[in-house]
Order: sequence, then C-alpha cells, then structure tokens
Amino acid sequence: MNESLEVLRQAVEQQGQSAVAKTLGYSRSTISLVLAGKYPGRTDQVLARVNEELGKVACPYTGETIALTECMTISARKAPTHNRVKMAYWQACQQCKNCCKGD
Repeated sequence: MNESLEVLRQAVEQQGQSAVAKTLGYSRSTISLVLAGKYPGRTDQVLARVNEELGKVACPYTGETIALTECMTISARKAPTHNRVKMAYWQACQQCKNCCKGD
C-alpha cells in the first residue's frame, strides 16, 4: 500500500475527515474519494500534499523530526528485549503523545 495513503487513513482516523480535508486544503468529498480509491482527479497530487502536511512527526525521544510511517513502525513493533537502547526508545514511544501504533 502507498505510504502516503496510509498516512492519510491514519490522520482521518485520529482527527476526522473534515479536519484533515481542511488541513490539506481539499474538500471532504475529495478525501473520501481518495480513500475509497475512486478519486477521478490526480491522486498523486493529493498524496503529495499529504506528505507535505501530515507525513512528519516530532519525536521527543530523539529530538528529530521523523516520518509518521517510521513512528508507526517503531511504536507498533514488539518490545526489543534483546537491546537495552532500543528498549528504552520503544518504552518512550509507548508513553509518547504522538504514539501512532496504527491501532
């Protein structure tokens, strides 16, 4: 699946379709059609806008801006009990306000 489309789905689940549409500068109908795979326009332009506006998150643990998909991957994985540094990172993820486990 396209990463941008997954970012869009996650944002809609968390914020609601109207809020995401407003953030992206598109109509609610456009967002709905893109998610349904029925948008007659240039989906690539909508998804490029998704990357610009929604594709990053500030990681308080590392102090860096990371891709939302990376955040989802790190926070949703199993606890890395084999490595204490990775375990500390994972534990911080579980308490993070940005935690996006992909539930």
